[in-house]
Amino acid sequence: MKNTRRNFMKLAALSGLGLTAANDPHNPGLKSWAGTTSGAGTTSGAGTMSGAGTTSGAGTTSWAGTTSGAGTASGPDGTSGAGITPAADGTPGAGTMPPDISAGYGAQQFNMCGYAAPKLETVRVGFIGLGNRGMAAVERMNKIEGVEIMGLCDLRPEKVQEAKKMVEKSGHKPGAYDTSSDAWKKLCERTDIDLIYIVTPWALHTPMAVFSMNHGKHVCVEVPAAKTIEECWQLVETSERTKKHCMMTENCCYDFSELLTLNLARHGFFGEIVHGEGAYIHDLQEYVFSKDRFYQMWELNELSVRNGNLYPTHGLGPICQVMNINRGDKMDYLVSMASGDFVMGDTAKKLASEDPFFKPYVGKPFNGNMNTSTIRTSRGRTIMVQFDVSSPRPYSRIQTIVGTKGSALKYPLPARYSQGHEWLTDAEYKDLEEKYTPPIVKKIGEMAKKVGGHGGMDFLMDWRTVDCLRNGLPLDQDVYDAALWSAIGPLSEWSVAHRSNSIVVPDFTNGSWKTNKPVDISMEKGGNTQVKL
Repeated sequence: MKNTRRNFMKLAALSGLGLTAANDPHNPGLKSWAGTTSGAGTTSGAGTMSGAGTTSGAGTTSWAGTTSGAGTASGPDGTSGAGITPAADGTPGAGTMPPDISAGYGAQQFNMCGYAAPKLETVRVGFIGLGNRGMAAVERMNKIEGVEIMGLCDLRPEKVQEAKKMVEKSGHKPGAYDTSSDAWKKLCERTDIDLIYIVTPWALHTPMAVFSMNHGKHVCVEVPAAKTIEECWQLVETSERTKKHCMMTENCCYDFSELLTLNLARHGFFGEIVHGEGAYIHDLQEYVFSKDRFYQMWELNELSVRNGNLYPTHGLGPICQVMNINRGDKMDYLVSMASGDFVMGDTAKKLASEDPFFKPYVGKPFNGNMNTSTIRTSRGRTIMVQFDVSSPRPYSRIQTIVGTKGSALKYPLPARYSQGHEWLTDAEYKDLEEKYTPPIVKKIGEMAKKVGGHGGMDFLMDWRTVDCLRNGLPLDQDVYDAALWSAIGPLSEWSVAHRSNSIVVPDFTNGSWKTNKPVDISMEKGGNTQVKL
């Protein structure tokens, strides 16, 4: 069978490969974004059916009219979040191996790596999702010159009004989109908007990004950009066909320490890069089980039905830039292993004994406390990525880089560097920092700290994106990065479900990684966008 994208998906369904879109269960009575489905006409759990304009749970309303994926069944154990399709004999891929997907889906339509879209003197932006992250994104964009905030969308009218009042003080006159479940589509369909900024629950990222690009918009989409391999390919195909940027807003690539490490790598401090380690280790139990933190309990729903490295991009993104993944090297294959859940199930039981709201979560197959995924690249490098949001431990993204001449380690803080048996002294570190501070930090770093957003890295990301669009420059992160970094989630789910067998990582660049140029961090072009403090 020829290795086309269509035939690959057929092979995947036979082999039990975790590629197809998985549904998101919702509690009865909880309102949701309509029609965002992971498969047109796809069954996903007892008594629910996803599809345009349908419900995704008893009494649950969805955002209308978007589909993502096609005709896929729920996981072999009856859960809908696993993203693993049963093999032909009904077993979850037993005795089968995943097909080789390294060749991609077929001929590349257009190479988006290094693509510079026509200049936009003013970047007209529409926002979808005004929760914790969305409201902060609006506030940051409100401080960047050359940005016009045209529209604000959320299911909650009060959130739209809150954001509207904030930006009107700066002279913006955004439209409000909160009157119906498909209001977000009307925002995307406007002809006077250049960029759609998507800050919604994970399951909505790809459908909304694809719809936006198909309506002529560039896209910034929160992490992860996709939940399934099928969705990753949708992003790639749509971006290439429409020649619209699809940037996943991986803010950790703009952390001051990660930028310093990247610049040191470019100047040969580490020698040849051999190994990297990243993670998302963050005790989120208090937030995940809170009725107020994550709207509609969407993150708890994700963690209660999936088992893998579900949030890999914060730790992985900076390492990929150091290693020039998709730009001189590519991921080859992945192995993933998960511990059992020793915390979240017990928490659900305890809460359910006091509040019937949590009873549907009792007995759910929660994500294991710790997932460890390892990746080997085509050039022989290795990457380790960990995910743990339920253990009582200090926050860490690790950020280890090991080369033939030196190494780096960020967590536990403070960050440190070495070219031998000992870490550099504080004085040596300071000298290194002064010499190799990246141009973007020198130019805008102090203002970014004043604006805030995880210490300033969020603002650096937004400012740089706007500056690139206004100057007709390639974005630092393209659709291939969005697809690849997000793909670790479903690939790890497959590996965990198959006794940690290895699985080939798709080449979303379709071979262009061999000639794609590294991310330009020189700031020799652009940099003329001002900040409104």
